[in-house]
Amino acid sequence: MLAQGRSLSGGQGRGLTMGVETAVDAFVDTFVAGGDLTRTRAVFHELGRTEYREGHRIDALRSVLTVGGRAIWSAVSDPGDDGEALDRADLSAVAHALFGYVDVLAGAAAEGYLDEQQDAALDWALVRRRLITLLVQPDPPGDAALHAAAEAARWPLPATVTVVSVEGTDAEHVARAVGGNAIATVIDGATSVVLPGRTVRGLTGRRSAVGPEVELRRARTSHRLSRRALQLQQAGTLPDGVVACDEHLVTLLRAWEPGVADRLAARALAPLADATPASREVLAETLLQWLRCQGQVIATAEALHTHPQTVRYRLRKLRAAYGDRLDDPDERLALQLGLS
Repeated sequence: MLAQGRSLSGGQGRGLTMGVETAVDAFVDTFVAGGDLTRTRAVFHELGRTEYREGHRIDALRSVLTVGGRAIWSAVSDPGDDGEALDRADLSAVAHALFGYVDVLAGAAAEGYLDEQQDAALDWALVRRRLITLLVQPDPPGDAALHAAAEAARWPLPATVTVVSVEGTDAEHVARAVGGNAIATVIDGATSVVLPGRTVRGLTGRRSAVGPEVELRRARTSHRLSRRALQLQQAGTLPDGVVACDEHLVTLLRAWEPGVADRLAARALAPLADATPASREVLAETLLQWLRCQGQVIATAEALHTHPQTVRYRLRKLRAAYGDRLDDPDERLALQLGLS
């Protein structure tokens, strides 16, 4: 016997055959004596689960049910020379009961198929979440734990990974869109995607931050940078769309710890406290451009669209206010970060 191109002579076939035999017996019992369909529904519910576990479509089981139903109808409607034909009213009653019965069992099989599909998806989500959690936790996991988690998730461990933080919680959809053997889970209200290498695609139009490509055991660094960058996108500090963390490291550094950037700015502007607000703004802008131009007066003047002599005049005021701090490399870096 064949169903949807599959032989029913093996274990799978025996299961389907048993299901059909159970269905025939139960139909006769139900139609004649008003029996209970609970057991038969349970059989087909489990057959639906088995179909999914075996990697088959539910169509084969539906086909078997249809064939079985037609066989019953053929036997009833055309009993042959030795049987007694039913009248029109009885045939109508049998037809109504039979096709309703087939629909009930097909529904039970479909429910079982979907239940198994949902359970399998939940299992995959859990094992992949465990693997990603291991990769981004504060302490790197032991080799045994990491390899066991990767094997359970059927994810070959790569040498390097990139972690992407994506706005939203549709992790499975995002992983499929990114492709490239990416896995994803939801962490703290956002989707974290881990993929081998650094090629990222499929995220156009979504707020997402791409962490740096790092060695596998440094995945936490990529995760933390991308997560913070996504938060800055949501706050309007970084642009929408797909951003690369490596292109915004200064912004990330300044925004990493709340209050640090404000403290840097306050310290950078403190020597100008006695100036008027307008003068303070002009001097601060001149100092920032001068630092960015590495102390070149002409380049600073061009950036400010002003005369070099004006820049020299302002620098004399800045020298008086900041003193030796303008010659100290560490102080110059702190001033540039504070004024940016």
